[in-house]
Amino acid sequence: MARIPAIKRRKLTPPATDGDDSSPSTLEPETETSAFFKQASGWNLEQDYESRPRKGGKKEKENTRLPIKTSDGLVQQVDHNEEAQDAESDLEWLGAEESEEAVEEQVVKKPQVPMRQQILEAKEEMARIALLLNEDPEENIGAFKTLTQFGQSDNTTIKKLALATQLAVYKDVIPGYRIRPLSEEDMEVKVSKEVRKLRAYEQALVGGYQSYIRDLAKLAQSGRGGTSRDGGPSLGSVAISCACALLVAVPHFNFRGDLLKILVGKLSNRKVDADFIKCRETIEKVFQNDEDGTPSLDAVSILTKMMKARGYRFDESVLNTFLHLRLLSEFSWKASTNHIDRPSKDDGGFEGKRLKEKRVFRTKKERKLMKERKVIEKEMKQADATVGHEERDRMQAETLKLVFVTYFRILKLRSPNLMGAVLEGLARYAHLINQDFFGDLLEALKDLIGHAESGDDLEEEQEEDEETTRNLTREALLCIITAFALLEGQDAAKAQATLSLDLSFFITHLYRTLHALSLNPDIELSAKSLHLPDPNAPVTTNNKVNIQTTTVLLLRSLSSVLTPALAARAVPPLRIAAFTKQLMTSSLQLPEKSCIAMIGLLGRITKTHEKKIAALWNTEERRGDGMFDALGGEVEDNNPFAATIWEGEILRKHFSPAVRDGVKVVEKNVLGLR
Repeated sequence: MARIPAIKRRKLTPPATDGDDSSPSTLEPETETSAFFKQASGWNLEQDYESRPRKGGKKEKENTRLPIKTSDGLVQQVDHNEEAQDAESDLEWLGAEESEEAVEEQVVKKPQVPMRQQILEAKEEMARIALLLNEDPEENIGAFKTLTQFGQSDNTTIKKLALATQLAVYKDVIPGYRIRPLSEEDMEVKVSKEVRKLRAYEQALVGGYQSYIRDLAKLAQSGRGGTSRDGGPSLGSVAISCACALLVAVPHFNFRGDLLKILVGKLSNRKVDADFIKCRETIEKVFQNDEDGTPSLDAVSILTKMMKARGYRFDESVLNTFLHLRLLSEFSWKASTNHIDRPSKDDGGFEGKRLKEKRVFRTKKERKLMKERKVIEKEMKQADATVGHEERDRMQAETLKLVFVTYFRILKLRSPNLMGAVLEGLARYAHLINQDFFGDLLEALKDLIGHAESGDDLEEEQEEDEETTRNLTREALLCIITAFALLEGQDAAKAQATLSLDLSFFITHLYRTLHALSLNPDIELSAKSLHLPDPNAPVTTNNKVNIQTTTVLLLRSLSSVLTPALAARAVPPLRIAAFTKQLMTSSLQLPEKSCIAMIGLLGRITKTHEKKIAALWNTEERRGDGMFDALGGEVEDNNPFAATIWEGEILRKHFSPAVRDGVKVVEKNVLGLR
């Protein structure tokens, strides 16, 4: 009987083997396999396949790898996931050192753009954007925001280029009018497509310009002046330069106050550097080029607020910017710290209400037509953005009030480093000072001269600040010039009797200081004169009030006292004789140029008052008895007619031909041989 062969069973999941033997015996019991088949009998494969989620028709990535044969003799296909897991296990097996090296290699492989290349690319891109904005800004309103993003770069050079590019763009595209913000009512009104497009462009322009000015203010406030690491100007200096250029180029446009605050913030520092000088010169240009008066009013308002907040401790050159205001030559009203005298119609002022007899008879229809014409003319003026003389005068009047308030406060405080600038300003603005302001101003000037004579101000100054010094002689001369300049106008001359303006105090002080001034070695030196200081003299700072020398101030004072513009022949003979004698004596000690100027002044005096002082040159016609007191302090008590002008004989032999000729002219005037 033949033997029946045994049934061969195939293993579905061969167990893990240790060693090289990969063919285990089939006769060993397989508990795991039998359990697997018992569970598989209860599976519902169709239901499981039906409930399996669909993949959405996504195609699996084609595997291009060849199949491999396992240790069991089975042929299998290797997936990508298995390969990635094998690679990770290999990295773990290699250790941490090789993994760190691989990471470093990956970092090095990233491309890096050189800094020079970045700057070049940014420059080209900004040039392209600027060209687009110059060609058609309304079609490229998004370019304003792009330029602003360049300004936020971490690279200092790119940021400087962005600031300069925005400056050039805004100077070209800013219109000649001020853009007002749109209200809700304006947004609701239906407009045409062109108007809507223009509004969008204007709002984008204003928004970009505002963000640009904010960046300038932030950089100017936080950045330091001088030079940066790359050898060029720092970001703060570039921001200040851009603000100055914008204020000069477009002073009429929006956010003028923000630009002025940037400049005034720099001027509030007492350290004078290149940026400080640039801001000061920009303010002066704004004052000189202002036609309607509004920019000047804004600048003066911000400057006065800064001065008050700083306690009037700032550089005196900032106060001298008020001397560049156009109202000095254009304005004709009188003002004080709190009042403006508007001229009447006869004086060229505003037209008041017409009197009944001057009105022209018109019918009702004519009056209606005239009223309609006035409305149309008013609208045309507003459309043309023209500023009339009335509006300009009103702006300049408000500006003048602020200037006088600042001057008078500093005059009361007697700030050491600002007194010269204040007195020079009052001397220049004297013809615009209101009559109600005369009394207080003259009392302040008298008080200042009295303290200068006693030396109280000098002692207080040395106690407060040892570095700052004052030229009291120069300040006294400026006080005299200011006091007499108040009377140069016709209105002031008319009010002299009612106001009881007594200027004898200033005349006496000037008479007492003539000998001391003639012996001053620096009488011909100004603040800008190049000279070596006296090593034995006390340390003094340069006078920066103005460029006029002490000789010029002295001649201005003497001209106001002896040959005033009004009533020159009404000067008392005793005053003329006393000053003439003292001036001839002082001319012997003066330097050449000052002596020539003094002899010229004496020539004008003798030409006007030749009969009053002719006795001084002729001993036989002396009017007075007794002796002349050359060192007396009072003008009228020195008995000048008892003296003789003997100094003329010495001046005839002066080494300067101009002095000798001047003396001959004086003698001819006295003898009446003109």
